[in-house]
Amino acid sequence: MDHQLMRHLGSVRYGGASVGECLAAAAQIRDADPASWIETFAEAGRRQSEDAAMRADKGHAISARDQYLVACNSYRAAEYYCPMDDPRRLEYGLASRQAFLGAMQWDEAACAELWFSHEGLRLPAYHVRRARSAGDRMLMIVSGFDGTLEESYLAYGRPALERGYDLLLFTGPGQMDTWRFNETSHFAPEFERVGRQAVDYALAQPGMDPRRLALMGISFGGYFASRIAAHEPRIRALVPNSPITDLHAYMTSFIGLDPATLSESDDFSVADLAHIPDTVMNAQTRAMSRNLMLRFGRPTFSRTYRRILDFRLSEDELAAIRCPSLALVGDGEGAEPLRQWQVFQDAVGGRCTPRLFTAQEGADAHCQVGNLSLSAAVAMDWLDETLQTI
Repeated sequence: MDHQLMRHLGSVRYGGASVGECLAAAAQIRDADPASWIETFAEAGRRQSEDAAMRADKGHAISARDQYLVACNSYRAAEYYCPMDDPRRLEYGLASRQAFLGAMQWDEAACAELWFSHEGLRLPAYHVRRARSAGDRMLMIVSGFDGTLEESYLAYGRPALERGYDLLLFTGPGQMDTWRFNETSHFAPEFERVGRQAVDYALAQPGMDPRRLALMGISFGGYFASRIAAHEPRIRALVPNSPITDLHAYMTSFIGLDPATLSESDDFSVADLAHIPDTVMNAQTRAMSRNLMLRFGRPTFSRTYRRILDFRLSEDELAAIRCPSLALVGDGEGAEPLRQWQVFQDAVGGRCTPRLFTAQEGADAHCQVGNLSLSAAVAMDWLDETLQTI
């Protein structure tokens, strides 16, 4: 759970948490026990939301906004470890969303709730416009396997707003935000279908300069964003963090085997997880395996990984990415993420600027969660320089 704690601590820079409350929560959580994590962060979210509401009632706008943002992120953390079919997941996910919207009521930026669609699914999105915005440039952000719209705002949205970008935070099938409004939703490799709707919306905004539309993908969103850019020439700058060109190779590298090749006798389903002893698979790993199968919509672990084989970018698709790109990765992410980072650089059709974050910078972990301010500075400064020269 160390990475998830660091993820929460990393949000301190842009108002998603406090160091003291993170350490207090960690002291209450039993290692590799999702139940204690869920209870601890859900209770923190309730306490922080109540405090925010009290400050709002007294007209303390900045304090109310800041406390709602902290509550939003605590509920997100509780949502993270909830099984997808656990009613508490929906409760905490919606509480996170409501806390975010509560914060935005007290913010100078204007936040509009949007809905895109995909095969009958309602896909939530936010359009955030800074105060006194000219509206001529926009950063679109899509997150990954377990990130949320609200977390994307805390990690990169706020620094983008500070630098004069309007935001379009959007999501697709299978993602956490989509599950809040759809009882079942499964990841789809053809993410450009969602991306096209988002681009259409962005370019239809008054004053929007079509030469100033950028796209960032976070974690699994590195695949989604790259897939969109390969099929959508209206994207003028791309930031994959990190580039994922082959999700199957990426994921199997972390477990040291290919579950797609499991024999029928070794394979297991969601129902089987309850009967696997802790000595074979601890509670945290069971929870993650359960969510993986449910999110990809496959009945067994092996079939899930066979589905994951579809999430890859061909050589032609990579070559079709002709806009400038900034490829981000941490040097502690592992050999396969670093390999795919290099593949992306070598294969894209446009100019690619690589950036490797290091342990000395405190940014070597996945998506630079330990130093989001540096990651944001690198990404936003590159966007400023790139979009000025197009």
